[in-house]
Amino acid sequence: MAASVLGSACSPLRLGVAGLCRRRPPRSLGPRARRLPGLAGSGRSAAAASGSGASGADRYCMEMLRKRDYEGYICSLLLPAESRSSAFALRAFNVELAQVKDSVSEKTTGLMRMEFWKKTVDDIYCDSPPQQPVALELWKAVKRHNLTKRWLMKIIDEREKNLDDKAYRNIQELENYAENTQSSLLYLTLEILGVKDLHADHAASHIGKAQGIVTCLRATPYHGSRRRVFLPMDICMLHGVSQEDFLRKNQDKNVRDVIYDIASQAHLHLKHARSFQKSVPVRAFPAFLQTVALEDYLKKIQQVDFDIFHPSLQQKNTLLPLSLYIQSWRKSY
Repeated sequence: MAASVLGSACSPLRLGVAGLCRRRPPRSLGPRARRLPGLAGSGRSAAAASGSGASGADRYCMEMLRKRDYEGYICSLLLPAESRSSAFALRAFNVELAQVKDSVSEKTTGLMRMEFWKKTVDDIYCDSPPQQPVALELWKAVKRHNLTKRWLMKIIDEREKNLDDKAYRNIQELENYAENTQSSLLYLTLEILGVKDLHADHAASHIGKAQGIVTCLRATPYHGSRRRVFLPMDICMLHGVSQEDFLRKNQDKNVRDVIYDIASQAHLHLKHARSFQKSVPVRAFPAFLQTVALEDYLKKIQQVDFDIFHPSLQQKNTLLPLSLYIQSWRKSY
């Protein structure tokens, strides 16, 4: 499974309020590097970090996250102690679903696994979870925080629809997928934190969409290695770029323009999410720590002039845990 996981001294371009960023000026006006607006240039064990007496199922979820969703793992460690085990369960559930697509060779098998998780969620809400570590921990989280079943089912349904190897037809289709998966995950995380607030929900919606877009970008080299391209077709067609250009790792201007437009949309969602910051309850901020990793990627891709295949984009940020801790201490997102 792909890792789930932005310059020169010219003036930055600006994002439009309602859509994608403006195109670069013609070459006759002089070359300019593209920038996304507004971007400036531990020894404890997992079991101890989640609280004493961690169960085998709890440790299973933590280990799965550490291996498969490292950023989600670190973010979960920074949640209040009483919320960590539930957050681990929730993210492990998301990982279980996310890895179905890449772990099966036939769609029928994938559909069967999705059916298992649909039945599992139904059973969880009937207090009869199957003896599976993630299911057991998710059941505990549902009981502890009265989690909304609708959000769990939305994640399953959307992952199921995404089993088809088809590119997104447009950026809105990618945003809808992100809303039903990543944003739903954040709505549930807010419930774990005991937050019921409309402004927090709005922020979660935009952060989830940014997460989905960035994840799509980050996974492009991996998908390309398997001869798959999922980037929105409308933006590719706008710049005259074909799927074969990505399969061949073409790095010309038009390919970079596609990546620039998509990355700019992710940045726009982060900007919208932060516009609610003064209205969002402080206790909701830990749910949004992933904005640190999102902005880190957007800065890196800007620094390599939107070359999606640049090796630096595949390197893990060793300072990410420190950056997340500082953001947590500042109580901001």
